[in-house]
Amino acid sequence: MLGKVLASKWALMGCLLMVCACSTLPVLADPVSPVSIDKNTDKVNSGDTAWMLTSAALVLMMTGPGLALFYSGLVRKKNVLATMMQSFVLMAAVSVVWALVGFSLAFDVGNPFVGGLHFAFMKNVAMFPSEYAPTIPFSTFMVYQCMFAVITPALICGAYAERMKFSSMLVFSILWLLGVYCPLAHMVWGKGGLFNFGFPPEAHGIPALDFAGGTVVHISSGVSALICALVMGKRRGFGKVAMAPHSVVISVIGAALLWVGWFGFNAGSALSAGGGASSAFVATHFAAAAAALGWLFIEWIKTGKPTVLGAISGAVAGLVVITPASGFVGPMSALIMGFAGGVICFFAATSLKHAMGYDDSLDAFGVHGVGGTLGAILTGVFAQAFFNPAIKNDTMNLEGLAFGGPQLKNQLIATLITWAIAAIGAFILLKITDVLCGLRVNEADEFDGLDLTQHGESGYNFEAEFGGAVVDGGSSSGLSASMARAEAKVSHA
Repeated sequence: MLGKVLASKWALMGCLLMVCACSTLPVLADPVSPVSIDKNTDKVNSGDTAWMLTSAALVLMMTGPGLALFYSGLVRKKNVLATMMQSFVLMAAVSVVWALVGFSLAFDVGNPFVGGLHFAFMKNVAMFPSEYAPTIPFSTFMVYQCMFAVITPALICGAYAERMKFSSMLVFSILWLLGVYCPLAHMVWGKGGLFNFGFPPEAHGIPALDFAGGTVVHISSGVSALICALVMGKRRGFGKVAMAPHSVVISVIGAALLWVGWFGFNAGSALSAGGGASSAFVATHFAAAAAALGWLFIEWIKTGKPTVLGAISGAVAGLVVITPASGFVGPMSALIMGFAGGVICFFAATSLKHAMGYDDSLDAFGVHGVGGTLGAILTGVFAQAFFNPAIKNDTMNLEGLAFGGPQLKNQLIATLITWAIAAIGAFILLKITDVLCGLRVNEADEFDGLDLTQHGESGYNFEAEFGGAVVDGGSSSGLSASMARAEAKVSHA
């Protein structure tokens, strides 16, 4: 009862804060012109459009099957379907919310913190190009950005794996999409956003470099994941009962799909099939390779064995670290960033987690929170106009510290603000979700596993269905005995 009262208090405070914030938005609004849409379809480039549609498909593949397989292999077998379902259902739910209001909140002009509603219900989103991407249809740009919105809340699922209600996951994810992701996407990529260097606000902007989502996707999801782990508490038996991954094989397949899909994530963020896409593609690949080796080597030195789980975790860490910098750095800088990411994220997912004692089930914070933070900061060190001339001209210099530029300061400010928004937003929304439908399954359901208790299904039925052998000229007695043994095993699992 006391918990409910406290939760209600926090939920009320959260609602009041959001109301106060919304009431100040008109005052904060800058006189930014509306997003320009060119009704001349002759400017649409078929090659760019084909690349961006392909990239959108690659990014969607990162969520399902990529992330679904990667995460589900790392949980115990009684939670494999529930973990896959989290990624799969968000592909549907987030897409619908994105079409209704999410895209508009992120990419319409409004104020430096959130967009307006001129694109709500897909109004004015059609085959015509926009100033965001002048050689592809606005609808192509919209659906590409939709895939980023899909995967970001799915990343958070790794922190509360094996213990959150399905209904609560849905409610929290949608609230988080609207309350945290869309404002951050607008601040970084939306016209007039606080951190947007290409389409900045009229005044008081802080131009930050985030090519493909280091702040918007990885810091936001990783920091929110840490808050989820702290608020929800540890899995029952954590630290006392073995909770090893039930199938690293599945996770390897997922990690490989993530690596391939990330080319759409980063190279696609060039929004055209040109030199910028090629540069980002190369940086992405080299960073992932260096990070896989970095994690593997430090693990080998520390534990005496290089593990497959370590190799795939390192690759993902490198992909996270290079994301904000992929369109601004060269291959050698990417190698340095990737290797540093592999080593630092290894310690974040092991030593830091053990020292702090939280149960970030699948290391969403250790990889995405820490990796995204490292990547955002190192972008301010290695960004170079040679690889992206847009960051330096007669009136602006956003090059990194290593090349004599002042950008590191802006990167640090943007990183700190993103941390604050993600942490405070996630905490408030968790409390609201707790009041609405609770957060955790009960002890019995957690013991039995979320596959059965949340979805009424089991991920693996092979033993029960095919465990027997045909004997005595076709008699079924062997099959019946084998099924009985399998059922006995399940009952004691």
